[in-house]
Amino acid sequence: MSYISDKSVQQIYDTIKVEDVVGDFVHLKRRGINHIGLCPFHNEKTPSFNVSAVKGIFKCFGCGEGGDAVQFVMKIENLSYPEALRWLAKKYNIQLEEIAPSAEILEKQQAADSLYIVNAFAQEYFQSQLFETDYGKSIGLQYFKERGLREETIRRFGLGYSNGINSDLVQTSTGKGYKLEIMQSAGLASSAGKDFFRQRVMFPIHNISGKVLGFGGRTLSTDKKTPKYLNTPESEIYHKSKILYGISQAKKAILQENMCYMVEGYMDVITLSQAGIENVVASSGTSLTVGQIQLVKRFSPNLTILYDGDAAGIKAALRGLELVLEQDMNVKVLLIPDGEDPDSYLQKVGVTAFREFLQKEAVDFILFKTRLLLKDAKNDPMKRAELIKDLVESISHIPDTLKRSVYVKQCSDLMDIGEQILHNEINKRIASKLKKNLEVENKSDRQDSELPTPLEPGFDETSIFIPEKSRAHDFLEKDIARILIMFGNKELTQNETVAEYILINMSDIIDEFDSPIFAEVVEICIETLSAAKELKPEIFIQHKNPKISELAIDVISTPYEYSANWEKLNVFLNSQKMPDDNHVADAKSGILRFKLRKIERLMGKNQSEIKKVQDEGGNLEEIMKLLKVQQKLILMRGEIAKEQNTVVLK
Repeated sequence: MSYISDKSVQQIYDTIKVEDVVGDFVHLKRRGINHIGLCPFHNEKTPSFNVSAVKGIFKCFGCGEGGDAVQFVMKIENLSYPEALRWLAKKYNIQLEEIAPSAEILEKQQAADSLYIVNAFAQEYFQSQLFETDYGKSIGLQYFKERGLREETIRRFGLGYSNGINSDLVQTSTGKGYKLEIMQSAGLASSAGKDFFRQRVMFPIHNISGKVLGFGGRTLSTDKKTPKYLNTPESEIYHKSKILYGISQAKKAILQENMCYMVEGYMDVITLSQAGIENVVASSGTSLTVGQIQLVKRFSPNLTILYDGDAAGIKAALRGLELVLEQDMNVKVLLIPDGEDPDSYLQKVGVTAFREFLQKEAVDFILFKTRLLLKDAKNDPMKRAELIKDLVESISHIPDTLKRSVYVKQCSDLMDIGEQILHNEINKRIASKLKKNLEVENKSDRQDSELPTPLEPGFDETSIFIPEKSRAHDFLEKDIARILIMFGNKELTQNETVAEYILINMSDIIDEFDSPIFAEVVEICIETLSAAKELKPEIFIQHKNPKISELAIDVISTPYEYSANWEKLNVFLNSQKMPDDNHVADAKSGILRFKLRKIERLMGKNQSEIKKVQDEGGNLEEIMKLLKVQQKLILMRGEIAKEQNTVVLK
């Protein structure tokens, strides 16, 4: 597989117009210098989706999606970056210059491509066995028809049958030139060179774009020693924790309905989809993982999980849903009547009644869990105490403060316990997680997870030990990053840009950045200027780190714009320049605010040292030295404050 050259990539970016690209999918109306429309990524009645032709970006102020034209194509068409570039090149008739990858990359890509190729061959082979052989028709096809599947549904999901008595697939594939080692790597052949799947109905498992990653095979044998299901072993392309069955067929419906239904089995997905409920996927019997949850979240923040099992099984499954809460998703639970699964219950009551069942009976996860556990606890005080601990743990995983407060109130009413008691217990959990997270960050310098912000009533922040750096005001760092991204290439003096001024005047305090993402913005600026390149906003918008790209879109975008009447009526700001032209004052005041924070941090450390020496009975000379340092810091703070006021007044 070849790669698009940097020259062609730049040609694409120089040619495309974000309003044209978005306009192919969204009906846009001009409003001032921007365009607005209904967001294609979530349901809305009032337009909150903005496209800025000047800035070359789109931003929805409802759901938060944003990016440039390439990122829009990636999101709307679910394409990879290279695929989106090729899509745009075709739209604008751009001839791409392609280059060969390195030997190492080529080898890895070829290995993955080989697995995709043999899987595609196997899927076609299994389906031909199902429709074109006597045993396939009499066993596999008959089974699917008995389950109520129509032929178009069977073909849509690529279902098939594996005979495998005489290693049919291995013999056929090797006869057509496919290597046995590749078949083994794909999990289609055993180490002994035999078919891995034998005498099973076959369910291909696709990725988002529809490529076959692996298979699930169900035996129709009644022999209890034979495992009911076999799945493709982990491979270069098949990772069970990152896959959801049916996502390729369901993605469009999930986006349109703004809801995803999750079931357990392959047939549940297929039957519901055939009935018109297409926004459904399956975890295929595995516990939910972060990768699977994020896969759903790409299309909708709303997830309803359908359970069919005994109470013990449901309780075990519910424990894993705290991962979903951590991803700030809205989770509901729907319990299928005893003895039924989604497939059988749909067949029993019909499509209309089943749809009503989905709408009326789905219960919010926290409330479902509360009611379920309350049945067990009854009037036993010890069990009720354990129940409260269990619920508190679940609620503490919710990152949104307002959502947590709502759940606390509802649980308080259901369990007849004071809200403040629940808040206190939740705060303890959050405090414990925060401590642990900070310890991990200090050791590995990572920020992999988003923790809830403890803002409930009665939260005692002083009860948590937080290292000095973590108490820094992120908005100051974000402001420096904003100025660098938006105005870094603007001229501040005749021989100096805003970025050069900031980096020179902050050289002694660059290490004081607490947030890795804002520190990375500074590093990007240093690298760009060192290479004698122009520091354009596009460098950040198109950055390979999605967090940098998201930050750039966030700081550049605004739901507001200047009224056209301002210029007509000669209405302008008198005390300062217009915001978009005020980068000189922005840069200077931003640095001063940052330096002021550093001084205040040093004052806090010095004050703690004074108290420590006093408590330990230190000598007067040592205390006097520390007091002189404190006095000097106070004077420095005053000088910076005066300079800051001067900049603001200008």
